Amino acid sequence: MANTPRLELNTRSADAIDGRQLRAVAFLEVRLEYVDQVLKKLAIKPAAGSAVVVGSGRGDLARGLARMGLAITAVDPSAAATEMAREESKRSELDIQHNTAEPERLPYDDEQFDLVYIADTLEVTDRLDEVLAQAARVLRPGGVLIYDTVNRTLRGRLIYLGAFQGIPMTRIMPPGRYAAERLRPPATVIAALAEHGLRNEDICGFKPKTLPELVKAVRGRRRGRITDEQAGELVHFVLERKASPQVTYFGYARK
Repeated sequence: MANTPRLELNTRSADAIDGRQLRAVAFLEVRLEYVDQVLKKLAIKPAAGSAVVVGSGRGDLARGLARMGLAITAVDPSAAATEMAREESKRSELDIQHNTAEPERLPYDDEQFDLVYIADTLEVTDRLDEVLAQAARVLRPGGVLIYDTVNRTLRGRLIYLGAFQGIPMTRIMPPGRYAAERLRPPATVIAALAEHGLRNEDICGFKPKTLPELVKAVRGRRRGRITDEQAGELVHFVLERKASPQVTYFGYARK
């Protein structure tokens, strides 16, 4: 169909939809809210800490954390995304070190960071243990690992495997980005963290305030009527602690 948008990750093309970036801007505010809650709960002062964002993409989360006062390093497997992130950090006058590397092979010293944030990674990797082993290696004793990912529930499958990847009207990701075996329930992630000396201390779901907002944003973006940033503003994600995570969830662990 002539009006079917092209889906391409990590692209500069204005004619394509980059589902990674759309997801990143939609998640940004709730990610920062969760980090702020964790830091306050653990009495960690951002100005005294260093952090690395694994799976940083174009750097929205890294820049948000830098504005909180953390000394930030950002790493992503996509060279194209890393370059766009580096350019935007320079425009924003933020001192962020950007690197390109796979999450299973982080180019950092042992015990280098006070905080590791794993974003856009756990739900797309087949090598969970390797990713967590690297995160544990670069985290200092007493440090905090924060992550967000997707639960393998019926609703999680319907949204990530169906709506975001399979249904033509709402598709924002190319085929194969997500798979059922990579959508992991909290118990699986907690057990894998423990294998690498990381003690999980929290699980917190998050969700769009209303489902119609999500559908409206996705369809509007696909039709080219709104930008990624406008779509992110339409989908107001909120923390949900009162119920088991139905789709997406945060967690943090200590070393």
